[in-house]
Amino acid sequence: MKRIVFALGLLLATPVQAQDAPVIHLPQGDLRGQTQDGISRFKAIPFAAPPVAEARWTAPRVPQAWPGVRDATKSAPACAQVSYGWNEKAAEDASEDCLYLEVATPELRPVKPLPVMVFIHGGANRAGDGAGTVHSALPSQGVVLVSIQYRLGVFGFLSHPALSAEQGGASGNYALMDQIAALRWVRDHIAAFGGDPKNVTLFGHSAGAQNVGLLLAAPAAKRLFHKAILQSGTPQFGLPPRTLTQNEALGTTLARGFSGAKPDSAAALADLRRADARDLQAAADRLDAPIDDDSFIWLQPTVDGKVLPRAPQTVFRAGEGADIPVIIGVSARELGLHGTLKSQLKAAFGPRAKAAAPYYRRPDPVLGPPELTLATDLSFRCPADWLARQRTAKGGRVWLYQLEVNRPADQPVHHGSELTFVFNRPPVGEGPGWPDLGARWVHFARDGTPGADWPTYGAKARSLRLMATGPQVATHLRGPVCGWLDRP
Repeated sequence: MKRIVFALGLLLATPVQAQDAPVIHLPQGDLRGQTQDGISRFKAIPFAAPPVAEARWTAPRVPQAWPGVRDATKSAPACAQVSYGWNEKAAEDASEDCLYLEVATPELRPVKPLPVMVFIHGGANRAGDGAGTVHSALPSQGVVLVSIQYRLGVFGFLSHPALSAEQGGASGNYALMDQIAALRWVRDHIAAFGGDPKNVTLFGHSAGAQNVGLLLAAPAAKRLFHKAILQSGTPQFGLPPRTLTQNEALGTTLARGFSGAKPDSAAALADLRRADARDLQAAADRLDAPIDDDSFIWLQPTVDGKVLPRAPQTVFRAGEGADIPVIIGVSARELGLHGTLKSQLKAAFGPRAKAAAPYYRRPDPVLGPPELTLATDLSFRCPADWLARQRTAKGGRVWLYQLEVNRPADQPVHHGSELTFVFNRPPVGEGPGWPDLGARWVHFARDGTPGADWPTYGAKARSLRLMATGPQVATHLRGPVCGWLDRP
């Protein structure tokens, strides 16, 4: 999953003067940030203690206080990860000591507290970082922006029988625990930055969007955010959830490569806690997950019985949490197909495969070649439609979109295309073909809707197509196909 680099050169070029060093007073200690172009930014703020040594694979702990004034002008390292090319810089500087967040605010002492937007980065839950987001254009539109980091890959999602034994019968989902800890920090401290803890919008891209969806189903996250935006990511990515037993089996398999002890034992866990972080992440990439595509190993959610007591699909079918307004969207072309068109059609549609086949016979000018169209339907478009349908059926307000434009405009839309439109202002001279998602997200965070021209999903299954000629309302985005799939 590609990392999108924001166009931040102009913001980073302004020299910082001594008077542009605001200080925030928190119970943990004082923070000194920077103010540039009217936006005050604070980086590398610890929201949890370093999850290292014996704290590896434990719930996040309260960070220690610090003496004096802490410098908050430089980003913290990314969480431990290996390089896949696109994340080379993040991987090079990565560390297990990474549970930090960044805050940008246009006004430290506003007359009225400002809406808060909390961003969860993507990267297949095994790569990426939270740096740079606070330099986007969103804070200049009147919101306090927070970007968080969370443990990745094996450190964020591994279960093991010995971990479950020491942690009350459940293990795994440490990344979700990190995100919940960050949201608690926002609840407790964002007022010091001018933000309103009672108006928090959680948004994310790709794996970050999945995590937003999972937090909608996590009891411990209840009331920590009030609106949600899922960009090119859904709670289950069209996959069945993994059981705790299945996830523990992955941990046992991993232990065989790092310990001579019985692989499911406490001794094997102790050896895993002493193992090198990069070696563990690299070995985890060789694990055989109980799904077709092992690159999605940490995108298959684990129902651990604690953070996720029940499968997300069960929670959403029951209508729980439907009072939280949600925006869900996809790019018209996302990620490629794993397997052949014929085999995936049969596996996905079963007895309806023949009825579905005509929808994938030839390239589509918007959706792309048949294999890409099917892959996007299976993992993105239809799961997004499913979630919109479930929440709408229980009285929830949902807005669905499909992005069909890109920048540069002559390039086809792809996974991650929307980040340009969320984090950057429209360039001078742009016409209606620039879908100003940033302005819509801010409108949603402030007022609870993404604009008067965008109707809710409703009984007619409405969505907003973001096209080169401007936005256009559509109904039943993929005809009967997503109804046949019925997959979250």
